[in-house]
Amino acid sequence: MSIRIGGIAPNFDVETTKGPINFHQWIGDSWVFFFSHPADFTPVCTTEMGRTAQLSNDFAKRNVKSIGLSTDTVAEHEKWIIDVDNTQNTVLTFPIIADPDLKVAKLYEMIHPEESATQAVRSVFIIDPNKKIRLTLTYPMNVGRNFDEILRVIDALQLADAKSIATPADWKPGDDVIIPPSIDNEAAKDLFPQGWNEIRPYLRTTKV
Repeated sequence: MSIRIGGIAPNFDVETTKGPINFHQWIGDSWVFFFSHPADFTPVCTTEMGRTAQLSNDFAKRNVKSIGLSTDTVAEHEKWIIDVDNTQNTVLTFPIIADPDLKVAKLYEMIHPEESATQAVRSVFIIDPNKKIRLTLTYPMNVGRNFDEILRVIDALQLADAKSIATPADWKPGDDVIIPPSIDNEAAKDLFPQGWNEIRPYLRTTKV
């Protein structure tokens, strides 16, 4: 199964540090930040788990649930969480999927054999409340994720859905946005009564 933007996120039943879950039921009406790790008790992963916990309020205000995956057992995860909390000065409360048999890692194409045959690379999936995959990112094992970027793309996706816009390079909340070429000027008058700046017929910027 190929994991593609716009496709439905594959469903699965699995054990986690918060008990057994059905992934689609667990998602409910929320957005999801689903991210994988090579293994427990590894340094980069520990900082990423801690950063996700530290940003729990930032995710919550965006209606985003976080869920991690590592190719170890629940028992190992529970021991690791103690280290995460102690070394990263946080309290980790989101679930971590146990995937020692690589079932979910293979389902989501997290195993890249040239990197490792048994450990997941650092995959990111942003999933919307309709269970659709909206963004994917893949990092190598030795590079930690940029959480500012993860929050930024969630903001961009949610704003695009709400306002029928696109976002330019390096966009941040509060910056001008782009009116997509699929919206002609007549339709844009209703959608963007504040007006816009027409740099080119295909490149119109506005504020929202």
